[in-house]
Amino acid sequence: MSDIFFTRCRFLKAAGLGSSLLMSILSASVSQGQEWTRFRGPNGQGISDAKTIPVKWTEKDYNWKIVLPGGGHSSPVLWGEKLFVTIGDQQAGHSVLLALSVSDGGILWQKEYSLSKYRPNKLNSFATATPSVDADHVYVLTTSPEETILAALNHQGAEIWKRTFEGVRCQHGAGSSPTVLDDMVIFTHEHENSSSKDARSTWIAVDRKTGETRWTLERKTGPKTSYSTPCVYTPATGAPQLIFNSNAHGMTGVDPVTGAVIWEVASAFPARVVSSPVVADGLLIGTCGDGGSGKCLTAVRPGSSDGSIQPKEAYKIDSGLRPYVPTSVARAGLLFTFHDGGYVSCRNSATGKQLWEEKPAGRFFSSPVCADGILYCITMDGDVVVVRAAETYELLAVNPLGETSHATPAIAGGRMYLRTYSHLFSVGGKK
Repeated sequence: MSDIFFTRCRFLKAAGLGSSLLMSILSASVSQGQEWTRFRGPNGQGISDAKTIPVKWTEKDYNWKIVLPGGGHSSPVLWGEKLFVTIGDQQAGHSVLLALSVSDGGILWQKEYSLSKYRPNKLNSFATATPSVDADHVYVLTTSPEETILAALNHQGAEIWKRTFEGVRCQHGAGSSPTVLDDMVIFTHEHENSSSKDARSTWIAVDRKTGETRWTLERKTGPKTSYSTPCVYTPATGAPQLIFNSNAHGMTGVDPVTGAVIWEVASAFPARVVSSPVVADGLLIGTCGDGGSGKCLTAVRPGSSDGSIQPKEAYKIDSGLRPYVPTSVARAGLLFTFHDGGYVSCRNSATGKQLWEEKPAGRFFSSPVCADGILYCITMDGDVVVVRAAETYELLAVNPLGETSHATPAIAGGRMYLRTYSHLFSVGGKK
């Protein structure tokens, strides 16, 4: 069974749920193995077991290709026969959630959310946060300096609830994505002290069915907003932990039931954090950077929930090439890092030792995903770089999409979905 199954089992036991309810929720959990429910898929790790994704393709190999009715940088998420993605219009001041059919890319419905107009960084957009989805709802997070909207809609497009929080005040505009853990939607809400002296930074969990706040964790407002999306770490013994990466607090383990801090390594990230945590060989790995380049890659050995094991940095790579925006992929004892400058590296994930480093194409803002031992990542120019996930470098293909992209591929039902600024593609699977 999957790691997600055991994660949920331990989480639900820790929450004190009865055995009948426990088994009913876990039964539903097992059925979602092929869904792509959040940024970078299951637990944000970018791993799929799909075996029907091609290495090379041409225009005639697409299942479909559509023009989106707007632009953006968010990544697709999928549940069943529906794909969800956002588009935005900076001039009009709105963000739109789209639901599309996976069979032909046709738009099934759309929901618009108005935002106060502002000018984000030119590399940001009004549709940067990736939605999250479960069997009941799709959750969309839209943010401006004046307001933050978190809403839940059912799969037919009816709004179930909507919450409004204060806006996010930061240099480049917001862009962090929500995630779902069992009955909660969790997101970060961080400001920068240079943009607002009185802003209150928090990490927040709300009830996924009602939108009511379950817990709020007060955080320091530091010099750099973080864009990282948390993941779950499940130790061999003990309850699961939510893992957050940020400049203000480094790497943090949080109790998902109460929102209490379990442990923290404040020194982990001395610069802005954009990438999300990676789980690899008992370590938790993240990166930080500034000005278009990485500053350090840090691996942390996490602490225990009961305090008997204290967290510590296992290694830190602060020289040579280091990734900044892209989140890495860990597989079979190897860590694959895609760098903003266009390089791809392979390291031993337990030690950080570099095995190879090559530059196959252009710069990356997208994060890689891995399907059946093959890595896929989209360059900013819109080329899909395909590399074997192995100890020796092997470039398998570079497939052009024809338009700039910051989005990360999604994989579900044996197909891969690729988003450029204003187009969406489906490739792979059985036609």
